[in-house]
Amino acid sequence: MRVPLAARLGRFAGPAVILLAAVAAIAPQMVHGNSCGDDFDFHLVSWLDAAHSWREGILYPHWAPSANYGAGEPRFVFYPPLTWMLGAALGLVMSWKAVPIALTFLLLAGAGLATRALARYVMDEGPAALAGCVAIFFGYALFTAYERSAFGELTGGFWIPLLLLLTLRDRNAEGSLWRRAFDGSAALLALVVAGVWLSDVPLGVMASYLLAAFALAVALLHRSWAPVVRAAAGVAVGLGLSAFFLVPAAVEQSWVAVREATDEPGMRIENNWLFGHHADPVLQLHDVELRRVSIIGTCMIALALASLLVAGLRGRITRQRGAWIALALIPFAVLFLMLPVSLPVWNVLPKLRFLQFPWRWLVALEAPLGIFLASAVWSVNRKVRAAVLACCAGVALLLPIATTPKLFFFQPCDEEDAVWAMLDTYSAGTGFEGEDEYAPPRADTALQAMNLPDACLSASATTTLGQGDEGTTPVWSPAQGSCDATFSRSPSPGKPSAEHLRIDAVTSHAGYLILRLRSYPAWRVRVNGQTPRSLPERADGLMAVPVPQGPVKLTVDWTTTGDVAAGRWLSLVGLALLAGLAGLEHKFSSPHL
Repeated sequence: MRVPLAARLGRFAGPAVILLAAVAAIAPQMVHGNSCGDDFDFHLVSWLDAAHSWREGILYPHWAPSANYGAGEPRFVFYPPLTWMLGAALGLVMSWKAVPIALTFLLLAGAGLATRALARYVMDEGPAALAGCVAIFFGYALFTAYERSAFGELTGGFWIPLLLLLTLRDRNAEGSLWRRAFDGSAALLALVVAGVWLSDVPLGVMASYLLAAFALAVALLHRSWAPVVRAAAGVAVGLGLSAFFLVPAAVEQSWVAVREATDEPGMRIENNWLFGHHADPVLQLHDVELRRVSIIGTCMIALALASLLVAGLRGRITRQRGAWIALALIPFAVLFLMLPVSLPVWNVLPKLRFLQFPWRWLVALEAPLGIFLASAVWSVNRKVRAAVLACCAGVALLLPIATTPKLFFFQPCDEEDAVWAMLDTYSAGTGFEGEDEYAPPRADTALQAMNLPDACLSASATTTLGQGDEGTTPVWSPAQGSCDATFSRSPSPGKPSAEHLRIDAVTSHAGYLILRLRSYPAWRVRVNGQTPRSLPERADGLMAVPVPQGPVKLTVDWTTTGDVAAGRWLSLVGLALLAGLAGLEHKFSSPHL
């Protein structure tokens, strides 16, 4: 029987409406330019450095050379690769000014489409498409995109609905435990788990705990351990797939001051409860943002619970009641974790404090909120044409809400933060400020000077480079007399500048060459073919290499450390396990079994 044209077109109506909603959501940026949220500079510089490394032939860069005013940092060892790779890839095919806007569109559209996929498990196409639109406009997504420019965390709107859907699915409800657990969802769940960890580490921590709790809840509701078995298999294989990143990031934490990410007052869980207020003047600006996100969170939770109640009273909860109950637990859990009463949980569960902000859990509420609200307000008949018209009308009503980012969240760029200004600075080679958590453990990033030469000869390894008033960035100049001589890097054909440094010099006396390069154990240093026994520490974290008087050939090369090799091998094992898991699921889905 031939499917009518209207029905065939109707399959694409929901996704098309969600894409239209995502376009509306980025309209303020298309009209007014980029929104320079808190993390905007960090991501833009990461994309520029990644694209630069690719042009030099480094497929998977580890070192960000423009950080710390050209001294670099191991940013790509510790920051997950998906968003900086995607941003760099977009930068190769479009204007850098358009990259943040395009990436925001892709992530918001992904959040809407993933929410629709989850919603289709419990409702029809029309309300499911509306749920996808709601997840974009009525949730935490716009705050994350505009106020914070946190692209890694923004991926949670895409990954978490898929994680919930693949945990809920029960396509072999009458089968054995193993057939129910491995019904074609486990291999996909492994890919989602890997995607989460390769997008954002705090999001990975959050998603792991969410998956464990949600799988247990679904198992109790279904009276089967299948969801737990599936979740365990998905996590094991997913972590294996992402081991090429996770293993070095975990092992090499002791090589940097990673605790700076959670020890600052504004980053502590205790200072980020719902509607928290602090007398410390250092936290005044922090409290302004905390109040704003507290209002967003309170509105989201209240709207989700009210919509769930209305949907129940109107008899909308008719399919997959167990799934509805499991989803209904999420707003209560999110509310609990945003209140001080949950502090013992934050202190007991490993790595949970790494989330820094309890309100990050709001990303887990976006999809349930969309489903509950869509179910509460949907009231048209189920004919495809009527559903399409209703979806279009719904988006038309949502378009005015697209002004919300401009009114409340849009962050105009300062002149030095504008994309064109950042590109000029990058081209000039002066570099940018670094991140404290990626500095050597006992280094002070505030002491890192600008305008340093590639190499400075000094009789002392601890010579202070750069001058400036307290609270300002030090600046080096030859007139300061801190260097007995300076040298520039020598060309090294075939070797990328981001992960190789060569200095050819003739020194007037024995001493130290202080390099415009941050110290890190992955660097292999050779002086006239010999490896120095040890390198002295500097307060600014720069590398100081002992050299003799006379001709000096100094090379510094990035090396593949043992943990990096182990992570790559584990990822290969993960790929093999994924293939085996997919084969097992194909076998269990065979009609002959």
